[in-house]
Amino acid sequence: MSEIDHEVRGAEFRELIGECKSDRRDREGWRDRIRGIRCDGRSMAGCGAAIAEAVELFGRIDIVLCCKSETIVGTVEELSPTPVTRNLVRDQFESIFFSQVNYIKAALPVLRGQHTGHIIVLTSTGGHIATPGMSMYSAATWALEGFCDSLAYEVAPFNVKVTIVQPNQEIQALTNRLTFAPQILAYANAFNQAPSIRDILSNVLNAHPDTVIPTTTHPGPVPPPPPSSSRPDTADSMDSEGVDDDIDNTYLEPDPPVGDVFQRYPHLAPAAADILVAETVHALTAIGGHENPPARHIVGWEGAAAVREKLKTVSEELEDFVDASLAVDIFESQLKDEVLEGDRRGQQQGDVSS
Repeated sequence: MSEIDHEVRGAEFRELIGECKSDRRDREGWRDRIRGIRCDGRSMAGCGAAIAEAVELFGRIDIVLCCKSETIVGTVEELSPTPVTRNLVRDQFESIFFSQVNYIKAALPVLRGQHTGHIIVLTSTGGHIATPGMSMYSAATWALEGFCDSLAYEVAPFNVKVTIVQPNQEIQALTNRLTFAPQILAYANAFNQAPSIRDILSNVLNAHPDTVIPTTTHPGPVPPPPPSSSRPDTADSMDSEGVDDDIDNTYLEPDPPVGDVFQRYPHLAPAAADILVAETVHALTAIGGHENPPARHIVGWEGAAAVREKLKTVSEELEDFVDASLAVDIFESQLKDEVLEGDRRGQQQGDVSS
């Protein structure tokens, strides 16, 4: 079932279409300014057909807004043991990366021919800050943002702008489908004191009776290792001098996951949902079609503070190991001399102040 056909998820869209078709005076002309076109972004042919229909109807495309998202919740190990969970990895990249890349590729000939246009890609702060338990979401988001960074340089000569808009990660997670991989007990909250993203999202879903999730993990001891019969033969893992071969003697079977894959759409009160997305909607309307839009825009104070802290950490690590970085340079350069001179001045100022 698509989101449009979903009773709850498609309600607001159907309400909007109903208002646009209304004969009310304050809705006059609305029906000529909106058209819903069904399309699966995973199909390049479907994307091309949708773009062609839009151009035929409106004559041009000024703004392409890519906002497809869904979240796969699971650690790297939890998304590895079975074909079903490995398919979740592919699904994550299909939804966040390929489906939006296909739309952009289909629109590029039109935008390039117009010699104007604005591509806006709605991602999240997950494009800057990876989240444990959402590794594939982070990977797909970083892939999409890397694509957009390169694309921005490629289409700049055609006066086509590209902007990445990053709201807080929970905005994308709580307004789109959540898919949970079966949990491995070693990653359960009984063994990790800090609350995981799985726990946080589970608490949100459990707050509404229609989205309660199944209980599949229970506190308890770490599962014991498998019986010796399933381990490699110890005698066979000894080399000719009687020394254990660490590789052969290591048990490589993954821990069994608990439960099944399940999906939920978060059900938020209308007032809470409006507050959650208000800043993002404002950012999109303020930036869309701007003559000189930013290449990357972070929505909200909290997101900006988190990204600033991440960039500060990266900068500090760079400074800590700058000597190791410069040590690999074979040829002397003016830039290297300037960096070393800056370090010396910094040390001298530190000595004076101390």
